[in-house]
Amino acid sequence: MNISKKRISALVITYNEIGYIERCINSIKFADEIIVVDSFSTDGTYEYLKNQEKVKVIQRPFDNFTAQKSFALEQANNDWVLFLDADEVVTETLRNEIISTVQIDSNIVAYWFYRKFMFKNNELKFSGWQTDKNYRLFKKSKVKFSDRKIVHETLDIDGASGIFTSKLTHYCYKNYASYKAKMINYGKLKAKEDFFKETKYNHMALIFKPLWKFLNHYFIRLGFLDGKKGIIICYLNALSDLERYRMLRTLEAKNELAYLLTMP
Repeated sequence: MNISKKRISALVITYNEIGYIERCINSIKFADEIIVVDSFSTDGTYEYLKNQEKVKVIQRPFDNFTAQKSFALEQANNDWVLFLDADEVVTETLRNEIISTVQIDSNIVAYWFYRKFMFKNNELKFSGWQTDKNYRLFKKSKVKFSDRKIVHETLDIDGASGIFTSKLTHYCYKNYASYKAKMINYGKLKAKEDFFKETKYNHMALIFKPLWKFLNHYFIRLGFLDGKKGIIICYLNALSDLERYRMLRTLEAKNELAYLLTMP
């Protein structure tokens, strides 16, 4: 009996990822197609991708993570989709697990991947990230990105989930400036999400949520065992929460001012 091989589409979204996207692309060349949606990179990312024989690159303005990833998902020609961030790398062990898993007939339609976080080229073992996991492999026909979130996007899944044994390698920390900028941006996007949900600004949250984030990740989640790396990561992750509530306060103030200006 002739059993057709199940094909995989690998998807990535990018913006100024040169120096990292190369490792990502090289690690997913086992996929049957690679589609990258680029947000008009200015550092050579787009030019690099255009010169990759197996890669189809599409440029699209960035609205938010959910919109960008939903667009990318629409471009996939295969039902099985491997969706990575540009700074993530599939190891050989994980690659073999992916290839063998999609060929199995199962009721599982989406798989969680645990991630190994890298601080530059050194593993970050604690600091709140040790149990982090994300959906990275799933059937296009059974999922959609939730419209309830614009950052730290999540999937709505019609079916059962599984979890992989092998970990995905995540080069999350390039340098202090870039990680700080990323955390501040996440905080601002989260504030917009809160604002659209009509979550009200709370002064106590501005003070205590960032403090709790740092204490929780540094002490309870064992960030102190990561040494100096742990202090930096825990501080910058807490900074994201601080920016979130600062921005929410600003958005509410602007909305109130706009309302007052419309009054007769």
